[in-house]
Amino acid sequence: MAAVAAVAAPIVLAAPSHADPDTDFANQLHTFGIYGPRDYNAWIGKITCKRLATGLDADAYKSTKFILTNLPLNSTQAQAMQFLGAAIGTYCPDQVGVLQRVAVQ
Repeated sequence: MAAVAAVAAPIVLAAPSHADPDTDFANQLHTFGIYGPRDYNAWIGKITCKRLATGLDADAYKSTKFILTNLPLNSTQAQAMQFLGAAIGTYCPDQVGVLQRVAVQ
């Protein structure tokens, strides 16, 4: 999990900025093999950021657990961590420390 977080952290910093962040987010998820309705995935990404900001999810592991329960059935923990990195990069870059703490472990 820490190795995936180490890969996800640079993704946050390299996230593109275009006029439609939800489309950019969906396109980034597709590179990880994560598909599904664009609006649904964007909604999960935004909720993930809100959960981090309010302290409901205290760390990346709790966030990935929430994400994994909302991704398609055969999704992996690695994909959930990649989703988290993409969500942070797109919707809440101020939360990048969540990924950095896992990468250090």
